[in-house]
Amino acid sequence: MGIEYASVIDLPRSEVFAWHARPGALTRLAPPWQPVSPRAESGSLSDGQAVLGLPGGLRWVARHDPEEYDPPHRFVDAVTVDGIGSLPAGLLPWRHTHDFEVVDERHTRVVDQVDAPVPATVLRPMFAYRHRQLADDLAAHARATRAGFVSKTIAVTGSSGLVGSALTAFLTTGGHRVVRLVRHPPRAADERHWDPADPAPGLLDGVDALVHLAGASIAGRFTERHKRAVADSRIGPTRKLAEVAARAAVPVFASASAIGYYGSDRGDETLSERASRGDGFLADLVDSWEAASAPAAESGVRVVRVRTGIVQSPRGGTLRLLRPLFTAGLGGRIGDGRQWLSWIGIDDLIDVYYRALWDTTLSGPVNAVAPQPVRNAEYTKVLAAVLHRPALLPVPRLGPALLLGREGNRELASASQRVVPTRLTQAGHQFRAPTVEPALRHLLGRSTSDQ
Repeated sequence: MGIEYASVIDLPRSEVFAWHARPGALTRLAPPWQPVSPRAESGSLSDGQAVLGLPGGLRWVARHDPEEYDPPHRFVDAVTVDGIGSLPAGLLPWRHTHDFEVVDERHTRVVDQVDAPVPATVLRPMFAYRHRQLADDLAAHARATRAGFVSKTIAVTGSSGLVGSALTAFLTTGGHRVVRLVRHPPRAADERHWDPADPAPGLLDGVDALVHLAGASIAGRFTERHKRAVADSRIGPTRKLAEVAARAAVPVFASASAIGYYGSDRGDETLSERASRGDGFLADLVDSWEAASAPAAESGVRVVRVRTGIVQSPRGGTLRLLRPLFTAGLGGRIGDGRQWLSWIGIDDLIDVYYRALWDTTLSGPVNAVAPQPVRNAEYTKVLAAVLHRPALLPVPRLGPALLLGREGNRELASASQRVVPTRLTQAGHQFRAPTVEPALRHLLGRSTSDQ
């Protein structure tokens, strides 16, 4: 029982081992389709412990074995019945050996060996995900290193959200220092208090880059109250942050934006960053939201406005809502399914923000979408196939309209935008998942070899 899973990484052993020892590694390796969340990362691979939260209030505590700690060759963690009796006995005992073998001076063979009463077929999707995440993250960091972006201090708003939590873990595993700008009193050394209405003059002291992700969720019924809350959480706070960034002479300011700029329905028009603004609430909102960063741009700060498409992650957004419906065989296209869906995988979005920080040729609007948008009918067909379920129940447009209101339905559920990442393509950007089926298979643990 158990598994041995190995792959070769295109980096020296010392760099691969060091990645695992940094904060954020556990978060980056946790499969997003599993009902498990990192609660505490190990402070040391030699004798620390990591804690994962499980459904029902259960915890998984993996303790590192100091006798097996041999950097940069090996570290070992284990869970025993005595260590945490609340776990199902069928999972225990669990012993995980992480080996790092030199292939040559530029390549490392990473070997995960788990001894546990669990079949390899159950464990294989998890380790296939972990090894691909490791390889892709390290490759992204290597590109930034070649550009000279090393050991930076990066301030982030919205660090606890879907994108922010993934981004901060990615940055810290790359050897960067993250400063979390939080609205509550700081509770950790990496936090600074941020008042969106009146940020402190020294908020960004010592900061090399700023990523602004905070804002109220756009999803919801489009009442006047909801629309006002969405606008108020973005326009004013962005302007205030831009003013502080200008005074602090922060080199780069990457600010979240959205493809809602292009309007709710542009037919089959291909929309690059040069496309005109569309009509509707979201188009007006995004235009004002992006304009709010002008004080930073006018002072010489390089401002990148990341126009984000529909983010794919089982941990949040539309995929989190659709996955249980499709798993139950209740999924289907919306209306006639001809609407264009401009999507992006969560890890590709993280790479776009990272590139915005290190690629000095990027400024202004950047479309953060995969290079191949799909129609709603194709997306639902692929999602159903990945989950091995039918997609036979079309959703009438009336359904989303009842939940979101007529305006919300038009601008969210039934929106059609054929957006392409022209700026990124011209920059030679490498997408981890340029097409939708491989992206969904990776995110849902359904790679073709594990079907």
